[in-house]
Amino acid sequence: MDIMQSVKTVLNNYAQFDGRSGRAEFWWWALAYFIGAVVVSFIAGAIGIGLLSTVYWLALIVPSVAVGIRRFHDIGKEAWWVILLFIPLVNLIIALIFLTKPSDGPNQYGEGPQGPAA
Repeated sequence: MDIMQSVKTVLNNYAQFDGRSGRAEFWWWALAYFIGAVVVSFIAGAIGIGLLSTVYWLALIVPSVAVGIRRFHDIGKEAWWVILLFIPLVNLIIALIFLTKPSDGPNQYGEGPQGPAA
């Protein structure tokens, strides 16, 4: 999965909180979101409209939370774990430990983003 495919997948599943998302989808989305935030902040600073960054954040908070929940589902964790990502410093520890884990195979949330192994 590349960055464009990941962004399309996340935006097409805007508010889908069930199912699973693989590492590539989650981390490509995180990179695209970060790059977009930097660009929007630069533009907002250049034209003097600070509200632009807030609009960007509000527009993408739901798909960001949804892909985070699906990523936790992929490693067999419940959705409420995504709340910890909003706590400063704890989010870095959780991201490093949980979100970098590979898929575990089939679990209670589905087959997995790659499907069954052949």
